[in-house]
Amino acid sequence: MKRYMNLSLVYAVLAMVGGVFYREFTKFNGFTGKTTLGVVHPHYFLLGMVFFLLLLLLEKNFGFTGPKTGRVLAAYQVGLNLTTVMLVVRGVTQVLGTSLSSGMTAAISGMAGIGHIILGVSLVVLLVQIWRSVAAAEG
Repeated sequence: MKRYMNLSLVYAVLAMVGGVFYREFTKFNGFTGKTTLGVVHPHYFLLGMVFFLLLLLLEKNFGFTGPKTGRVLAAYQVGLNLTTVMLVVRGVTQVLGTSLSSGMTAAISGMAGIGHIILGVSLVVLLVQIWRSVAAAEG
């Protein structure tokens, strides 16, 4: 359970860093439009901090952690961080007004998509694992 609390704390800090970076980077560059940098903060807060706090509570009540949980959570974090890094890359290019080729645009979108897929699949696998644990607890 300590691992879930530590990860929750790490993602809370990353969320705050993402929010401050968004605010200061756009202000420094005089950017007033919409940018994907604005969604880094909520992604890390909800999919990072809140997610691991919920896992902490579920572990305390149902003890769902098994031999595969570590690998599933590692995949989840890879997906979350890959997605977030691509959001930052896209946002920085938007703020700086960098002209990207269609191939580079597709590459950034593709990598973000791969991150979302990894995130989604690992989330479903984890939910099934929790569901089995809850079902076993009910008898």
